[in-house]
Amino acid sequence: MPRLRGATLVAASALCLFGANAAAQELEPGAYTVSPVGVNLLNAGYTFNSGDVNFDPSLPVEDAHATINTLALSLGRSISAFGRSATVLASLPIVGGNVTGVYLGQFTAIDRTGLGDVRLRLGVNLFGAPALTMADFAKTPPPRNNISAGLTVGVPTGQYDPARIINLGSHRWSFKPEAAFIRTTGQWLFEFYLGVWLFTANDDFAGGHVRTQDAMLSSQFNARYTFKPGLWLSGNANFYRGGRTNVDGRPDVDFQTNSRVGVTMTMPLSPRSSFRVAVSDGAYTTVGADFLGVSVSFQRAF
Repeated sequence: MPRLRGATLVAASALCLFGANAAAQELEPGAYTVSPVGVNLLNAGYTFNSGDVNFDPSLPVEDAHATINTLALSLGRSISAFGRSATVLASLPIVGGNVTGVYLGQFTAIDRTGLGDVRLRLGVNLFGAPALTMADFAKTPPPRNNISAGLTVGVPTGQYDPARIINLGSHRWSFKPEAAFIRTTGQWLFEFYLGVWLFTANDDFAGGHVRTQDAMLSSQFNARYTFKPGLWLSGNANFYRGGRTNVDGRPDVDFQTNSRVGVTMTMPLSPRSSFRVAVSDGAYTTVGADFLGVSVSFQRAF
């Protein structure tokens, strides 16, 4: 019985699909785009993710598959941070997911719908992009080189029930400090991000257990070509490694070494609004979700 109970907790730990583990998969070209001070940005988006979930062969889970639909509303504002261009952003997701698989020899299907964890983000351009008014921004050419830093915070506001092994909320805080280097050459723009996800403990996991997670390194590269102002196409790739979990001090077999690739296109609808579509897929997956993802979003500046 203790062995079966331990295997159950390991599988439960690996099935935490809706929390910060999924966040590591994101491809976000243009995260450090410079805007005039005082500009607000409203984004409404929908993301569809579907694919297999890979486990260590020793676990009692087979043929796991997940489909996750996410509606997200984000509000951002361009500000001045000690004379440098900066952006603050808050995002609220509404998630609907279905997970199926053979668990301990029995077919299992789980559905969840509700609020996910709120995401807060601060990005500051440290070199190459001073804070500018709308008038000054219009007559200033974009910086050739830009060095930025950001901090993303996952707030445990999502739906969570400790009696369930799969939840929409993670019941813990997560933090991602990140550095970015952006290079503009003519109509090409190249972005490289390097960050690390850090997690606090979930002290009420799967019925009162304590679940911790090691740091997860995350890197991303984007190559973007601008056809005309507001119309651009970007090729994206990321790599993330780490994130091994522990339940009650017992290490799980879920160390991740994964990567994704994708394309993103933004099209202007008016001088202040645009439409974005993105497609991504798993390039290499050891443990975790090997998802095909499609997202569409509408953005409005005001």
